[in-house]
Amino acid sequence: MPSTTPPNTKTPADSQTVMSELVLPNDTNGLGNLMGGRLLHWMDVCAAISAQRHAGMVCVTASVDSVEFHSPILQSEIVSLRSWVNRAFRTSMEIEIQVTAENPRTGSHRVANSAFFTFVGVGTDGRPTPIPALEPVSEEEKVAHDAAGRRRQFRLFTAGRLETEDIENLQEYIASIKNRP
Repeated sequence: MPSTTPPNTKTPADSQTVMSELVLPNDTNGLGNLMGGRLLHWMDVCAAISAQRHAGMVCVTASVDSVEFHSPILQSEIVSLRSWVNRAFRTSMEIEIQVTAENPRTGSHRVANSAFFTFVGVGTDGRPTPIPALEPVSEEEKVAHDAAGRRRQFRLFTAGRLETEDIENLQEYIASIKNRP
């Protein structure tokens, strides 16, 4: 079926990436849990693939925020990482990543981690370069798209690059952070 999006515009599905990793002894800490740094590395790789699928160019990590470790991941478990672009700005994009852990003996699955990464498209000159627009299709994608805009404003504010009066719905965004499960 042909895409209904305008030329040089992509959907979140176009960037979706799924990776799986097996937690080996060398990946664990003294408690037999996957080391956080190893998981962050895998998440960065997964997010980079989504970013490059969207942008069609090399992309670099600009920031990582809202990393939430929901549950430890144990040796011999299977880690599944799924990422996609929530929103594209001029040269940057927000990538959402969800991580699940699977116990291969019982078949049980659980959400283990989630995060938002920001990537920037890089041109052949090594400088940030414009990336394609993103058009959310489903209602869930539209909600994620709007939320990504609020998170970006908050990131810019905390970095000192945006004044309080320039942030739309700052109070609403801060309340939503506090009310997350």
